[in-house]
Amino acid sequence: MADNKNMLVRANLKQLKLPAMGGEFEKLAREAAAANEGYEQYLLRLTELEVAARASNAVQARTRAAGFPVAKDFDTFDFTAVPSLSKPKVLELARGEWIEQRTNACFIGSPGTGKTHLAIALGLAACRHGKRVRFATAATLVTRLEEAQKQYQLDRVLAQLDRIDLLICDELGYLSFSRAGAELLFQVFADRYERRSLLVTSNLAFSEWSQVFQGERMTAALLDRLTHRCQIFEMNSESFRFRESMKNKKSKKSE
Repeated sequence: MADNKNMLVRANLKQLKLPAMGGEFEKLAREAAAANEGYEQYLLRLTELEVAARASNAVQARTRAAGFPVAKDFDTFDFTAVPSLSKPKVLELARGEWIEQRTNACFIGSPGTGKTHLAIALGLAACRHGKRVRFATAATLVTRLEEAQKQYQLDRVLAQLDRIDLLICDELGYLSFSRAGAELLFQVFADRYERRSLLVTSNLAFSEWSQVFQGERMTAALLDRLTHRCQIFEMNSESFRFRESMKNKKSKKSE
């Protein structure tokens, strides 16, 4: 009789789309009986399990949708290697208020100093806070915009980007764009002004961004919007990758 009841409960929970409860209700029932817990406590533990599972699944879904190239978090970032970088200010961004306030962040510095690492870590933190995030290199984003324009789907792509709470544009300045590509990227950046948050990493100082946007007027207009409400982090130090390479060479010589 008990087996039949459990089968019915399992079927009902499946129909109600409560998979975590369906997988754990028998185990928790046995634990509740052993601990002499009341029905309310048992039900509370069971529903808490479902809520936690759904929250975890939602974070995983947002993380997949963000398109991060790799998983990077703050615990693997060596803040001591970048003395000019304020660790408290970076970790403050991880709390997510700046996205609620629709402000921006920029990481400017030499290649290999960890800009992308921090951008991904902040993106992951935003996913955990329930924000929709999209990660793309500047070159990839421009290519996507240009292809959408050729296929007469630019409005649809722009609308998709507009729904993103945090757009991460990585490696701005590594590759040059056509004039049309630069104008499309400018449009995306400008459209987000005081409406959505933007995080940009670049190996170029702001004074050199005219190389990307091909003109002083467009560059000035962009920087006026981007930096109006923006936290700027300068990361000029020895490359992490160079330093790791030198360590490996030294270790091989000592063997």
